[in-house]
Amino acid sequence: MSQEPKTSPESETPPPLEAMIGYQLKHLQSALRSRMDDALRSIGLSTPQYACLELLRRTPGASNSELARGAFVTRQTMNTLLRGLQERGLVTRPTKASTGRALPTTLTPDGEDALDQAVSHVERISALMVSALDDEQKNNLGEALDLCIGALDPTAG
Repeated sequence: MSQEPKTSPESETPPPLEAMIGYQLKHLQSALRSRMDDALRSIGLSTPQYACLELLRRTPGASNSELARGAFVTRQTMNTLLRGLQERGLVTRPTKASTGRALPTTLTPDGEDALDQAVSHVERISALMVSALDDEQKNNLGEALDLCIGALDPTAG
């Protein structure tokens, strides 16, 4: 009675990187960021600056920490980003906190205008990204991504 040699996980050929979900997501994120940066550069914004303006439209008066979490950057990076936006007249922040240490930030009319321009660029890129999907696939993709996010970040919902 002969036994076939056992294969160990180390001897199995790993799947190609391009077939791994995490790699695909990172590749997509990188391509999306590159496209957004290219498009937003024409109006003098970066992707994190756009994200900050978008967050401020949705949550006026958000703190530096809240904006940093929402834009996936550090508080220090957000502080630098906000100073640049404030110098350009796109956001306004009080020089002194009315309570606590938070300096609530709001969009200025120029910030609203810049954001409106940015949104049109971002919407075109988003539409291009999913242009090969039909409506059902788009819906399924959104649901699947929400489930994946929830599995790794239970606080995200």
